[in-house]
Amino acid sequence: MALFNLIDLRAGLPRGQRLIGLDPGSRVVGLALSDPSLMLASPYGVIRRGKLAANAAELAAIIRKESVGGLVAGLPLSMDGSFGPAAQAAKDWAMAIAAAVGLPVALWDERLSSAAVNRMLIGEADLTRAKRAAAVDAAAAAWMLQSALDATSLDRWGPAARVPPPGTGCP
Repeated sequence: MALFNLIDLRAGLPRGQRLIGLDPGSRVVGLALSDPSLMLASPYGVIRRGKLAANAAELAAIIRKESVGGLVAGLPLSMDGSFGPAAQAAKDWAMAIAAAVGLPVALWDERLSSAAVNRMLIGEADLTRAKRAAAVDAAAAAWMLQSALDATSLDRWGPAARVPPPGTGCP
């Protein structure tokens, strides 16, 4: 499958289809799901990172169940915005998983999503370290997907918008 600009990916989705956010880590992949109107992202869960075929099969089952039409994968850019080894590995994995499930994918800058979610879980939810560890991956995926939805909302840019202004995080 091809790599899409998120605005183009959203524009090409059939009405009522959702986006699934993927936050690939070394051990687990955090999952988040948009609502059908593409306005709200919610944590969905995690899948254990393993062989691509096994991950694709698990993801394909979720895609069918939840009427997903596209993927948004987290892109761990370096703090200075450069494209380092971690970003390349995430891009390669996202392209491979998109091809395996047969859906288009867009990449979205996910720098500091886990840190932001951890701060929120500590400050507002007062969760223990063990409970935070179980929740942070899916919540980070939701944080990333929500920022992508907000930044590419048609309400924000208008229907004629093709590319958001520089600095919005859309690669």
